[in-house]
Amino acid sequence: MKAITTRRFSTALRDAVRQKIEDLGEVDFMVGIPSYGSDSSITHVINTVYKGLDTYFHGSRALIMVSDGGSTDDTRDIARGVELGSFHVEKIVTIYRGVPGKGSALRAVFEAARFLKPRALAVFDADLVSIEPVWVKNLLEPVLEGHDFVAPDYNRYKLDGTITNTIAYHLTRALYGFRIRQPIGGDFGLSLPLIRHYLEQEVWESDVAKFGIDIWMTVTAIVNGFNICQSKLGVKVHGRKDPAADLGPMFRQVMGTLFRLMETTSHFWKDVKESRDVPTFGNYVGGSPEPFEINLEDLIEYFRIGFRNFGGIWKQILDENDFREITALAEQTERKAFYLSIAAWIRIVYRYANAFHETPRQRMKLLDTMIPLYYARVASLVHELEDSDDDRLGEFFSGQAKMFEDMKEYLIDLWK
Repeated sequence: MKAITTRRFSTALRDAVRQKIEDLGEVDFMVGIPSYGSDSSITHVINTVYKGLDTYFHGSRALIMVSDGGSTDDTRDIARGVELGSFHVEKIVTIYRGVPGKGSALRAVFEAARFLKPRALAVFDADLVSIEPVWVKNLLEPVLEGHDFVAPDYNRYKLDGTITNTIAYHLTRALYGFRIRQPIGGDFGLSLPLIRHYLEQEVWESDVAKFGIDIWMTVTAIVNGFNICQSKLGVKVHGRKDPAADLGPMFRQVMGTLFRLMETTSHFWKDVKESRDVPTFGNYVGGSPEPFEINLEDLIEYFRIGFRNFGGIWKQILDENDFREITALAEQTERKAFYLSIAAWIRIVYRYANAFHETPRQRMKLLDTMIPLYYARVASLVHELEDSDDDRLGEFFSGQAKMFEDMKEYLIDLWK
């Protein structure tokens, strides 16, 4: 990541919280919960985390830290009111200091962990309705066994996690050689050495402090040689987002972070020739994910609006044949026939990565022009998975990720 020469916020911790942490001294385990506007779910998350700590690490000193982004609802008051049933487990609720976003929330948690020196840290999102006590065990135990970074592996509905399933998993695997199924999953287990490494990086007032934190944590752990694994959790039910209505800003920030990482880590990913599995722990718990609808008409319409607004830019960036495919797609009136091929999508992703690399200014505006193409790929995914067997989803997405690997030389040739 690009270095930041000045810091507005030298710490994400407020003085009163720092004093509480110093009074605690040290803990065995720590769980961080970044929150914003989570008054309907925060009680459940705290209670479940406490139950997991008490069940699987009974008698150990632990801290649950809610790091809030200045919620305007009752999140903090509710969190402070949750009573824990053991004097071994403490709770701190604070507003972090820094750029608004999950990254700043985690920075506060990491700074507390650096002082408290837990044997392992887990992080859970505050809107995680489906969290189970065993999830705490599944993210903390691999750290005790020597792993530094524990990624989550959820049992998700086939149309959930569209940024992961169209680009984040595929690109992370192709570039960095690790088959981490949920590189932007949101819930992680971390070792103290890795936490210290994160805090030493000059990213905490950049877009990483927003949505980009998850992919940055994943890639940073890989590139710097930390011990990686993943752990099965179960069905992930949280604040579900419609790709057409809600995910544009998140796509922009995740891809901005990933494309910047490609620049600073090109020495690493250019030499990666193939991917490998990572150790996987635990078992899925709970039932099956519930199906839901995606607004296909909106996705297609937003793509067509994008073509009208950005067609000239796409013609400059994209391969000539792919632009012809895009043009035909914009003129397609039959909904069932709307389909952007995976091969064209891979070339689009690689060409945008290179365009980002070659564009010193207005990079976020460049990413805005990519969002309608993402909508087109999601709409195509809806068609591809319409009659799919849930038992074969892993094979399906793995196959598409393998195509990203097979076409990696296309990216390397562009990058030269």
